[in-house]
Amino acid sequence: MQSDAWIITPFNTVFLLTSGAFLLLLIVASLLLRGKSYRIKNTVLVCACVLTLIGFVFYKIFLSRDSSFNEITANMGGFNWWGELPLQLCNINMLLIPIAVLKKSRPMMSFCFFIGPLGALMALIMPGNGFDGYSLLLPRMLGYYGTHFMVFIEGLAIVTFGLYRPKFRDLPGTLLTILIVSFVIFLFSMVLRWTGLHPKANYFFSVETEGNFLLEIFHSWIPLPYLYLLPSILILLPYMLLVTTPFALSDRSRRKNNPRPYKDCKPV
Repeated sequence: MQSDAWIITPFNTVFLLTSGAFLLLLIVASLLLRGKSYRIKNTVLVCACVLTLIGFVFYKIFLSRDSSFNEITANMGGFNWWGELPLQLCNINMLLIPIAVLKKSRPMMSFCFFIGPLGALMALIMPGNGFDGYSLLLPRMLGYYGTHFMVFIEGLAIVTFGLYRPKFRDLPGTLLTILIVSFVIFLFSMVLRWTGLHPKANYFFSVETEGNFLLEIFHSWIPLPYLYLLPSILILLPYMLLVTTPFALSDRSRRKNNPRPYKDCKPV
């Protein structure tokens, strides 16, 4: 049995120390890459995502053999590989960030910066069944928290590495990207349900609310799969505007004090 000193739950000492360690990793990496080329920065970030994905696969292998986890989640059908793919809001950045930075796609990088860390943060402060109140040293806990903390800092790294700088003009494209990605994920969930591969597939919570109080409210407004997610834009848009504002103010100040416009390290 693992020591109680390693028990992790949102905002306890272990959680805060772990959070600090990953944020320190982000800060150190950002400082080391300052002044480096876009190619070097995106190579580092892509490699980080690939390593996270490899760790994610091993984490799921351990999870599939975790009898305790299967007992805890028996009422939800237990472990199912088709339900454990990296297609949730909290982990899809592992797949999207490499595409975004290699293609130099501002809408996709904007999606990865705004949505990925938010989804990972929600998973960290509201862990699912089997991931709250257990020792961090358990393989499933190391995998869960390691994956989500890495996805969280990788999303932030897009900006801290200087690969992307939020601008108000990006937001319409970001919202369109959100709609496209979420709809594709919804269709994939429906295919899994229709084929019987995973009768309860619900990536992005696009089919069922699973008891989420906010989604329950949206579902009461629009009682249709996927469409009930649309009111979330009422929250996402102010959130993105709020996050973008400091960057816009900084750019305005820089233009005022320097006639040469600020440019990202990538050509856009």
